[in-house]
Amino acid sequence: MSKISRRAFAASTAAVAASAAFGFRPALAQAYPARPVTVIVPWGAGGGTDATARIVAALLEKDLGQPFNVVNRTGGSGVVGHSAIATAQPDGYTIGMLTVEISMMHWQGLTDLTPRSYTPLALMNEDPPGIQVSSSSPYKTVKELADAIKAAPPGKFKASGTGQGGIWHLALVGWMQAMGLPANQVAWVPSNGAAPAMQDLAAGGLDLTTCSVPEARAIIEAGKAKSLAIMAPARNPIFKDVPTLKEAMGIDYATGAWRGIGAPKNLPPEIATKLTAALRKVYDSAEFKDFMSNRGFGTVWGDAAHFAGFMDKGDAQMGEAMKAAGLSKA
Repeated sequence: MSKISRRAFAASTAAVAASAAFGFRPALAQAYPARPVTVIVPWGAGGGTDATARIVAALLEKDLGQPFNVVNRTGGSGVVGHSAIATAQPDGYTIGMLTVEISMMHWQGLTDLTPRSYTPLALMNEDPPGIQVSSSSPYKTVKELADAIKAAPPGKFKASGTGQGGIWHLALVGWMQAMGLPANQVAWVPSNGAAPAMQDLAAGGLDLTTCSVPEARAIIEAGKAKSLAIMAPARNPIFKDVPTLKEAMGIDYATGAWRGIGAPKNLPPEIATKLTAALRKVYDSAEFKDFMSNRGFGTVWGDAAHFAGFMDKGDAQMGEAMKAAGLSKA
């Protein structure tokens, strides 16, 4: 091969390499998705997380032209499903529904996974806890209830809404801390979820519950309970008569159960951007809004950067609450 030929060949090879380096990744995003995508849900079929994932998956499929198949991977208090998302190939063909438990499980010593174990794509839902009492309760406002709790000896008032160390338990702990009270000022009675806790409240076995208002809705609408406040920065338009803690007590404390879409860490940026844009379309669609509204689920949008910061903040908040309640093993 002549010197000229060798130079031409080298130049040609360099051009192909440059083309591959600068053209492959955009082409990858343009072609994505080229086959079905798995959407992992860390919780069981039929629940609120599963229902939310299925409407999101159906609308992504409609927009992107490939099946988005929901797979429930349950077990380990959410560890199994969250692990399946984190350990999948970061190629965009396995994504999943991240839930508030990812900011709690590592504090409990259940896993090494944290919010930083994922590529965040979009925050789509948050349901803040309400403070519910029975319809026969003497407390008409959350301030009246709070004053009675402050005046009572620790443990006299009893609350529930979920198991020990669950999101609604930590919401109660956070509220106590915000009022300058010990984490155990109100005794927590573990339950198998909000539904049995609300039944117990209506029957007089509890003084209050701190589950979300949508979960309490059936008992409230049956006239057996009432919600005095929500731990949120703004009122829920579906329950517009329920004030925030800040409105009712001047306490700037908010928390909640949330759901968002994430992928394994190191997902190619072009695919991540495409998925976030598609999820924004889902969020803005009438189908999604109607679905969430009909179930009383709160909707909140956060793009990838917002979702990352949101999870970091929640992770620190959950850690503080668990330490205060003596539940942290980290």
